This record gives sequence, C-alpha cells and structure tokens, in this order.
Amino acid sequence: MKSFNVPQQYRSPLINAIKQKRKGDDKMKRDFAPTVLGLGSLQVILARHFGFCYGVENAIEIAFRAVAENEGKRIFLLSEMIHNPGVNADLQAMGIRFIMDTKGNMLMDWDSLTADDIVIIPAFGATLEMEARLRAKGIDPTHYETTCPFVEKVWNRAGKIGDDGYTIVVHGKPGHEETRATFSHSKAHTATVVVKDMAQTELLARYITGELAPDGFYTDFSGQYSEGFDVSKDLQRIGVVNQTTMLATETQAIADYLKQTIIKHYNTTTENTGERFAETRDTLCYATNDNQSAVLGMLEHDADLALVIGGYNSSNTSHLVELCELKLPTYYINDEHCLTNENTIRHFDMHAHTEGETTPYLPKHEPIKIMITSGASCPDALVERVIERLAAITGNTAALQELISAWH
Repeated sequence: MKSFNVPQQYRSPLINAIKQKRKGDDKMKRDFAPTVLGLGSLQVILARHFGFCYGVENAIEIAFRAVAENEGKRIFLLSEMIHNPGVNADLQAMGIRFIMDTKGNMLMDWDSLTADDIVIIPAFGATLEMEARLRAKGIDPTHYETTCPFVEKVWNRAGKIGDDGYTIVVHGKPGHEETRATFSHSKAHTATVVVKDMAQTELLARYITGELAPDGFYTDFSGQYSEGFDVSKDLQRIGVVNQTTMLATETQAIADYLKQTIIKHYNTTTENTGERFAETRDTLCYATNDNQSAVLGMLEHDADLALVIGGYNSSNTSHLVELCELKLPTYYINDEHCLTNENTIRHFDMHAHTEGETTPYLPKHEPIKIMITSGASCPDALVERVIERLAAITGNTAALQELISAWH
C-alpha cells in the first residue's frame, strides 16, 4: 500500500516500531491479538490496529502540499478535513480557513470566494451540488481533493447498482458529511434513502412489505430520501451501502435484515435473490473493519478500563467506544490533557453529548491494566503522549523509557 509524507509531528517512534514489528510478524493481518506493554506497575494493552488510515494520511499529505504550493494565496477547507481537533488546529495555524462547519452551516460569506482561491475537499468528500457551486465560482474542486478512495469506492458501487435499477439504502448518520456526500452521489443515479440504525431499518422493512401505508414514509424518513421517491415502486429492488465509518457489524446486520425481508415478501429463492437485492459487502472500509476487529481481539484480555482516543465528533471512534463499553469501564478522551491526575479523568459521554469528569478512575491494585485504541484520524504521536502521561501518573516513566529503548 502506498506510503504518504505525513509531517513528523504526527509520528511516534515507539508506536511505529510496534506497528512495523506486528506487520512483519503478521503480513496477512489475521492476528487481532493486542500488543501488551509491561511498564512496571502499569500494563498497557494496545490494540493491533488503530490510528491514521490510508484515507487520512492521503488527506493530510494533500492539505500540507496545497499550503506549500500556494504561498500568498487564500486557502480554504470546505469543512473539517478529518475529525481530529489537533490536526484541524494545525491547518488553521497554517492559514487555512473553513468554509462550513461539520453540519454544513456556513462559517463565512460564500460570495467572498473568488476564482483565485484554493479550496480543499475534505476526506469525507463533497456533494455534487457543492462541487457545482465551486465550479460556478471558477474553482476546480478536484485540484486538491482529499476524498478518501474508500469513500469513492462506495459512490462507485452505489452508482453501478443504481444504474442497474436498484434503489440505494445508505446506512449512515444523516447529518454526517460523508453520508451527505454519498447520498448526493447516489441520488444522481437512482432513488436513495438513508437509514441511521436498525430501528429505522425495521421501519423501512414495514414499508417494503406494505404493512405500513406509503404516505407515512415521507414523515418517518423526512430529509432522508431523494426527491421524487416513490414508496410504491422504489422499494421493490434495493442494495445497501454504508458510511464507511459505521459499525461494520451493524451495516451487515442491516443488509441481512433487508435481504431477508425481500426474500420473504417476494417469496424468492436463494438463487434468484439477486433479482431483488444487490449484494454490496465490498463497501465496508478496511480500516473500519481492522480497527473494530482489533478492539474485539483486545477485549478478549482482562483489563481494568479502556481509553479510546479521538475527536469527539469522530464517527469511527465512537463505534470503538461502543464496543469497549460492552465489556468494561471506557473513557473517550481527546488527548493526554484529559488525564488530569491519578484520580481524575476528563472524558466525553457520547450518549449525553457532554464532556465531564470521573473521580477516581484508576484502581488501587497493581498492576493497573489499561486498554488503549484510537480512531482513524488520531495521530500515533497522540497515542504515545497518552501512554507517557499514564506512565507519569502511575510512577512508571523510567519503565517506559526502558521499553522505548528496547523497541529501538
């Protein structure tokens, strides 16, 4: 896989050494067991896969190159390039301005943009409508486009099966930038509807079978279906694609549920299912799969708590939190500064959408066993800083330095 020129500030010699060792021992990526780091009275259980993915590294390289190649020009990002506050702050410090927030609200006057400005498309992609608006300004949206190739893969798959006469069901968060972009690209080919979870999927199934009157669909899925969507005919042949950062098992469960609904309602045979339901398993992102599988492998070990590091608006990170919460106390943190001291941790409650503190959070026994993973937009350097902070808090800095020397 291609390697990218990612700034050194996001790299970690320790984490890189660990990842390279694991990669060399497991070239086929079949081993999802964690790496266990013994640091005196602290044991860190590090997930097999975490941190920057292909799409994020690609986006960072392009954004930094855009700045280097356009000295003196105004440079804008359509919205947050990735969901990591540190990286976005670095870009802003370099003079890059955001045109919109993550929900699509304007942060500046659109009319102030000119053909001389540089606009970077974020890793989540952009809607066709937004691309058209940029072109109308004389700005080429593809010149510095950082759209993740795996997001584009979803668009291409949706377009292909849409052209084959299937309606697209997008599993995603309706307000998320990537889902908005996928919805836009899909509806250019075919009727499209977004489902955010299994509950909405079960509701959609009742419209497929005719259990619910068609008129109710337009209220139940308000803002989530393409213009001209006809419930009476557009749910007869469907295919499911996903926002690439969703929980992979949930996307598959949704696809399986709708497939079985179609089979039962139309009394189709296994051999003829494809006439009504398009198989789309290949739209699940490799990094999403790997990171989630690595968390499941990590959770097979015993631990006192888990730390999940990432931006609080990061979809893929939130799903890692969900998986960890099923087994043990889990703290969703932004960076090492959230570890206030040995007693208090500041963390995000994604269910209440608030940041709060927990005291105490570390157990009194030794060794303290802590699981650590991070989202796909979290730099490895940040993971190392969290480990350094934990070592300092627990009095194991010397043990960490010995471990770093051993890995080098």
